[in-house]
Amino acid sequence: MERKDRSRRTIATNRRARRDYEIVSTTEAGLVLVGTEVKSLRDGKADLKDAYAVPRDGELFLVGMHIGPYDRGGHFNHEPRRERKLLLHRREIRRLSTRVRERGFTLIPLDLYFSGARVKVLLGLARGRRQYDNREAIREREDRREARADADRRKR
Repeated sequence: MERKDRSRRTIATNRRARRDYEIVSTTEAGLVLVGTEVKSLRDGKADLKDAYAVPRDGELFLVGMHIGPYDRGGHFNHEPRRERKLLLHRREIRRLSTRVRERGFTLIPLDLYFSGARVKVLLGLARGRRQYDNREAIREREDRREARADADRRKR
């Protein structure tokens, strides 16, 4: 069965995650949301800055993600920082849960986006970077940039 090509529209990106963490692997997960949350996301009112995922009772929950209240939600509006359940296959949840229990691993949301009409989150299995690791990564990036500049100069 062929899969339809779905449009992917980014809502929010966790820019600090790739700087503060070493991303080992990524996984796409669905989110359980209420109507006013989806409407707020269509307006782009989301923040992944302090968010992370935790395993609990064989399920994964996204904690700390902020979805702003919907303007016309009235008393039906949602709690902006409530925990949201992540939708994954059981074996994926089990695999990620065992890795999170290992020392130093955490699940960090990297991107939040619409895939067709559904809201998806790209989770990164990450290990925290220390300050000297950040300096080393910056040094490597600058070395690559200089090497590319040298190669461009030689071509001219």
